Amino acid sequence: MSQSQIQIFDTTLRDGEQVPGCKLNTDQKLIIAQQLEKLGVDVIEAGFPISSPGDFKSVKAISEIVKNATVCGLTRAVKKDIEMAAEALKKAKKPRIHTGIGTSPSHIKYKFNSNSEQIIDRAFEAVKYAKSFVEDVEFYAEDAGRTENEYLAKVCEAAIKAGATVLNIPDTTGYCLPNEYGAKIKYLMENVTGIEKAILSCHCHNDLGLATANSIEGVINGARQIECTINGIGERAGNTALEEVVMILKQHPYLNLTTNIQPKEIYKTSQLVSHHMGVYTQPNKAIVGSNAFAHSSGIHQDGVIKNRETYEIIDPKEIGVTESAIVLTARSGRAALAYRAKKVGYELTKLQLDDVYATFLNFADKKKEVKDDDIHQIIETSNVYQQIISA
Repeated sequence: MSQSQIQIFDTTLRDGEQVPGCKLNTDQKLIIAQQLEKLGVDVIEAGFPISSPGDFKSVKAISEIVKNATVCGLTRAVKKDIEMAAEALKKAKKPRIHTGIGTSPSHIKYKFNSNSEQIIDRAFEAVKYAKSFVEDVEFYAEDAGRTENEYLAKVCEAAIKAGATVLNIPDTTGYCLPNEYGAKIKYLMENVTGIEKAILSCHCHNDLGLATANSIEGVINGARQIECTINGIGERAGNTALEEVVMILKQHPYLNLTTNIQPKEIYKTSQLVSHHMGVYTQPNKAIVGSNAFAHSSGIHQDGVIKNRETYEIIDPKEIGVTESAIVLTARSGRAALAYRAKKVGYELTKLQLDDVYATFLNFADKKKEVKDDDIHQIIETSNVYQQIISA
């Protein structure tokens, strides 16, 4: 893999599905998995096989149909979990077992009632056992964000010695600031013996709204995989949003970091996931929200009509959206009204526009948004309607 290549690990079907009320059946998971492969993700985390018969069935079915992406199954550092994942992944062309254990003081003391040395031993044994089934083993150090760096480095070294190919450094609670998370990745890159044998991976949660920023800081500092979900869905406040990190890297070429994602499939994938999971995507969601390329302020509308790049850093066509939206409201100016009127068949002169605009403002003050049908009504009730239709 090129040093500038960032692998995109999609966990929509595992971590994303942990959103309350978003349970997918196997058929739905297969539909989404096929679209994820078309999108160009490198790894599809298909589920947590031991968690339920349905999840086992889904991971097994996805393994049988995915042609290019690595298919991954999650486990705890428990032999039975690992055996079930290996069985579910048996027919995958590129199988990966994702196993691990909590490493923060809180997890060691309260979750496992254990000590730091025993956790290192369990990490080593889990990776070693997973390695007996598949070549590609990813190890996660749960709550790495709140784990002391020196100890985390020791855990990572043990995982590498046991054969781990990827080291997942999760900010499980979304606690880290971007500079802290970036410094953690940098520390591991510089202090873990054998780090050249494995890829560091960012798995960031959005509890403080920093998942995307943390992931970008992670790859700037040496990580070469980002774990993310479509629309940023996931446990609690969600995960790193795939569409955000991909387009950030694309829009900042000087970072010299690229992905295999096909951007024109982003919006379609977003809509598909939203539909099957029944999760409403907030209108102001970056990249894929309904307002991401919509303009209602008169000043912004005028600028975009004259040159799209005035207020848009991404061409909507890049992600599969047909065009920017000029939304008519009481804040819209003459340029926007003329633009939308032309779209529905009216070529207005400057004087005609002045007259129609006065009628428009009165109408717009009574409605949140002026639609195409409303434009016809506004023009028909204007003083210059006869001039317009006879022109």
